[in-house]
Amino acid sequence: MRDLAGGFGYLLAGQRWVLRHGRWLGFGLLPGLVSLVLYAGALIGLGYGADDLTAWATPFADDWSSPWLGLFRGFLTALVFCLGLFLAVITFTAVTLLVGQPFYESLSEQVDRTEGGEVPESGLTLAQELWISARDSLRILGRVLLFGILLFALGFVPVIGQTVVPVLGFCVSGFFLAQELTSVALMRRRVQLTEQLALLRRRRMLALGFGVPLVLSFLVPLVAVFLMPGAVAGATLMVRDLVGDDAEQADEQEQGQSQDQGQTQAQTQGQSQGGRPQGQAQAAGKRLSA
Repeated sequence: MRDLAGGFGYLLAGQRWVLRHGRWLGFGLLPGLVSLVLYAGALIGLGYGADDLTAWATPFADDWSSPWLGLFRGFLTALVFCLGLFLAVITFTAVTLLVGQPFYESLSEQVDRTEGGEVPESGLTLAQELWISARDSLRILGRVLLFGILLFALGFVPVIGQTVVPVLGFCVSGFFLAQELTSVALMRRRVQLTEQLALLRRRRMLALGFGVPLVLSFLVPLVAVFLMPGAVAGATLMVRDLVGDDAEQADEQEQGQSQDQGQTQAQTQGQSQGGRPQGQAQAAGKRLSA
């Protein structure tokens, strides 16, 4: 529970940071506005075409009597739209980060700069950063699609499909949303995608506390656009602590291993030193008895 509250605390801290630095709030709104227009058009098109899609996909139900035909296809239409909305929430951040890579990169650097300490730089060109961002986003999208198909299938299970599945959907969305946002700061620290996922899995509740409230707020039109700059700032603040904690744990493990090795060497030396006189005494005893 403390990690859940901590993740939400980073989200609030990021929003406070951009409010204190108003210029960066306006700077970070531009990519979100562009993405919002694209996604709004796509969702409107899906809303108008979802019923035609379900009718095309279920020709076997054409001869069903009323009201079963309407209920069945209406349920499928709602599921298709929910799946589209689920994918939109997940991919919105990835597309917005891709569109606004230079904007959010600068914002994340400014957060590191104002918070003190080292300001990491990836050393990559803009083209390389865009390529890595697009490649990683596609890899994440593949994972999300697998979860989405599984949750879509579980949606047909009575009771579970209407209670447990939506909760799992929000958790999956929140985790991968947190990954997308932290990737801006982690990529500058040259942390690869597999390491990013491993880092967040170790602090899964922290990632959910950060990502799930964002997913819920992103369901409200226009909110995603205004929260994105603060979300990037909050993700950077979270990364600063996560990477610092990992470094401290690694140092402690190395120190513990070195101490264990030192103790093992000392015991080995003690045994070897203690064994030599005993062996010599036994040899002397044998010569006297002879």
